[in-house]
Amino acid sequence: MTNEELFSAVAIAAWKRVVVSVEKQVSSFSDDEVLMEVAPGRNRVYYIVGRLAAIHDRLLPMLGIGDRLHPELDDLFIEHPDRTFADRLSPTQVNRTLVEVNTAVTRGVEVMAPLDWLKKHAAVSEEDFIKDPTRNRIAVLESRTAHAMYHAGQIRLLKKS
Repeated sequence: MTNEELFSAVAIAAWKRVVVSVEKQVSSFSDDEVLMEVAPGRNRVYYIVGRLAAIHDRLLPMLGIGDRLHPELDDLFIEHPDRTFADRLSPTQVNRTLVEVNTAVTRGVEVMAPLDWLKKHAAVSEEDFIKDPTRNRIAVLESRTAHAMYHAGQIRLLKKS
């Protein structure tokens, strides 16, 4: 295994561990638990799951592995805070959407050539990438993995209470 293959394998393995963990946690919740706030006055699990689905959906074009599956999620989970309007999706639909998006991202990153990880991602300009080549695809996946891990911790605390 080359160094490039090893780096990409580590990043993909971390991504898979975290998204599977989040999906398992959320699938163990009842619909009522999904609608609970992670802390008083904070976002609900429902919103966090929807937000993760929307942000992970953005990874598809950002990493050059596909088109977005659910751009409509941005309005519900990125552009507006939780409880801005009535829930348009059921907790089950939000959970299924997260799994669908995570599966598409995982499939895409698993077939990405190791050297492609060091290429610029779609949200950075050529000029900015030349100035800072660490703004690459592997950095984006690592950032999204850490983001999902943060929310997994929030969700885990709720289930323990």
